[in-house]
Amino acid sequence: MSDSLSILIPARNEMFLKRTIEDILQNMRGDNTEIIAVLDGQWADPPIPDHPKVTLIYNAESIGQRAATNQAARYSRSKFIMKCDAHCAFDEGFDVKLMETFEYDWTVIPSMRNLHAYNWTCLKCKHEWYQGPTPKKCEKCGSIEGFERKMYWQPRSGTTNNFMRFDKDLHFQYWRDYKSRPEAQGDIVECMSLLGACWMLHRDRYWDLEGMDEEHGSWGQMGTEVSCKAWLSGGKLMVNKKTWFAHMFRTQGEDFGFPYPLSGRQVEQARKRSNEIWKGNKWPKAKRPFSWLIQKFAPIPGWGEEDITAINSNGPAEEAPAEETAPVPLVEPVVKEIENTAVLTKGIVFYTDNRLNVSISSVVQSQLKMIAEKLGIKIISVSLAPLNFGHNIVLPLERGILTMTKQILVGLEAIDSDIVYFCEHDLVYHPSHFDFTPPKTDVYYYNENTWKVRSSDGQAVFFHTKQTSGCCSYRKLLASHYRKRVERIENGEFSRKMGFEPGCHHLPNGVDNFLAEKWMSPVPNVDIRHEHNLTWSRFKPDQYRSPKSIVGWTLADEIPGWGRTKDRMNDFLNDIKEGRIGR
Repeated sequence: MSDSLSILIPARNEMFLKRTIEDILQNMRGDNTEIIAVLDGQWADPPIPDHPKVTLIYNAESIGQRAATNQAARYSRSKFIMKCDAHCAFDEGFDVKLMETFEYDWTVIPSMRNLHAYNWTCLKCKHEWYQGPTPKKCEKCGSIEGFERKMYWQPRSGTTNNFMRFDKDLHFQYWRDYKSRPEAQGDIVECMSLLGACWMLHRDRYWDLEGMDEEHGSWGQMGTEVSCKAWLSGGKLMVNKKTWFAHMFRTQGEDFGFPYPLSGRQVEQARKRSNEIWKGNKWPKAKRPFSWLIQKFAPIPGWGEEDITAINSNGPAEEAPAEETAPVPLVEPVVKEIENTAVLTKGIVFYTDNRLNVSISSVVQSQLKMIAEKLGIKIISVSLAPLNFGHNIVLPLERGILTMTKQILVGLEAIDSDIVYFCEHDLVYHPSHFDFTPPKTDVYYYNENTWKVRSSDGQAVFFHTKQTSGCCSYRKLLASHYRKRVERIENGEFSRKMGFEPGCHHLPNGVDNFLAEKWMSPVPNVDIRHEHNLTWSRFKPDQYRSPKSIVGWTLADEIPGWGRTKDRMNDFLNDIKEGRIGR
């Protein structure tokens, strides 16, 4: 989508997230600007009101600031992404001002100002003082009777910072003297480094630069990482002085400290990895050595010739030829044949609208937990309300086809397994379903050995059909498909000819041209049909459009490998939950 921007906000323990989102909504001017906030291990307090331009992703367990930024970036479909902290204010029209002058190989930051968020006011003497930790007593009258916040939420005058750097240990430093250099003049100019609070780049380039390196840990060295990737990849880091953001600095400790738990050990881990990668010239995407960056901005306070000489000894000292530095958008290659399937990892993407009767949902989830523990399979669950099942991600959206498609995509982006099985909340899976390993990476595979059973009376029926709940394929293929599928549905392009399932389309109307194949597990899966199914439940042949849709039609009172279902659904579900069948 042209001129579109996703603002990514990783948030944990952020009391000003609501105010930050309100400020962005008030000041953004782009028609296609949106906000994607990740509630990383905690629901927002105060809560975030529903808004069509705001998407909330909830993680039941915190995954960390870097991982949450990657998670939000995977959800984005925009041309540009901007990461910002959850305690910031913005200039009017900041999004349009940033997008209107932007090169593909740039990473861009707006001017940074200090945010005056609030003052404390003593309820007794009305004395007012600058923001900080919750006071224990009034600094003027000594009262401990109570205090309240008086909100300002505006940039402090005289606090503009355009230029930053890092020192020999790669620690962040302001570089105020740089503004007097000739190369610092103008509205959009080069800068050496940045604070990690706000930065922007093309979404494709973000992934070409490998996103945020989660091995750094949750926090620390983010500015150094972003700047080194920008410069060493052959691109540039630019500051756009035409617009600004204001950042609230929380460095006073107590309840006015860092939002993520932070230890000296974590900081040291980030610094150690940062020094190894950048000063050691070990980043595989680099087209320039680290010494090139130091020489470009020299003289740099604290950096001498001996430091550059020491760095040069760690790797090549010459920049790659200019024609080799052009950035190339990320394209995921498709390898058609897999030679060694023993090394492949498997995972489950589970999705639910949270409307299923607990008598069914508890059985489905307990069965999948048993299978996952037995086979060592990871579960990512994507729900519309909090769910204690696997690693849970919550999308507070309304139930529907687009929402389900987005749930699947978010799950695919969050999981790191080679092979993914789609699992729905109302289908009881047999362990043999997960024994199948797709032989090709460019084919969508469907287990057609699925019986449908009516929850009201236990009537069972079988016919050959490919359905999303039986799909198993390689994650890269599925993720690529669902990115395109979400985009097409959002653009109003959805039709029956496009197909509801990957590979099951009418040429040339499909999302892609990869085809589908079937397999049959030794023991069938059980699809429970109930009053809240998203698709119709049909138990008569004449309810289908064509006989081709119901090949192998079989009506029965029992399911092979599972036993009788007719007129005993409660007992049938209890038998599964107690482990008497389905093992």
